[in-house]
Amino acid sequence: MDLLKNIADSLQRGDDKKTAELTSRAIDESLSPKTILDDGLIAGMTVIGRKFKAHEIFLPDVLLAAKAMYAGLDLLKPLLLKEKVPTVGKVVIGTVQGDMHDIGKNLVGIMLKGAGFEIIDLGHNVPPEKFIDTALESEASVIGMSALLTTTMPNMKKVIDILKERGLNDKIKTIIGGAPVSDDFAAEIGADAYAFDGINSIDKIKKLLGLD
Repeated sequence: MDLLKNIADSLQRGDDKKTAELTSRAIDESLSPKTILDDGLIAGMTVIGRKFKAHEIFLPDVLLAAKAMYAGLDLLKPLLLKEKVPTVGKVVIGTVQGDMHDIGKNLVGIMLKGAGFEIIDLGHNVPPEKFIDTALESEASVIGMSALLTTTMPNMKKVIDILKERGLNDKIKTIIGGAPVSDDFAAEIGADAYAFDGINSIDKIKKLLGLD
């Protein structure tokens, strides 16, 4: 449908006002909230993610597209809740304790939200227990941890160790990311996955949840 394509296109241009206006029109025309979300907003963010991965666009373009996505989501959210439309999954994200860097983590959150996940963003300098308590309270299936400093990387292991101590490591999966971490480090500390960027995190988390 042209209206849904126009929503996706305006989102890709980073035009938040137009995205909100078109989303509102789609609601007025009685299109289902899930259709508007999937075929309009998520379709647009999928293209943004693909272009960002291919280095055809850059971080400012992604942030503008995200702003447009949120403008549409704000209108849809009450309707999605009313219709009890399920999200793809819930993910708790944050930068580990002692680390104040969050640009990469924020980008991962944007990409995951654009792929239909519900994101609980704890920000930066997050204590290990906070990740786990929040995941339990929100019934999230995945904890995503970021670190930029090598000195804070051991705090990722603390989260995983606590999950194991509480017998929660099968129920709650873990994924790590950030400049100094790697697949090898993920294996070393017992994390379920490592993602090198926001797009990769979508693929890895879908795989963890059996959605791929």
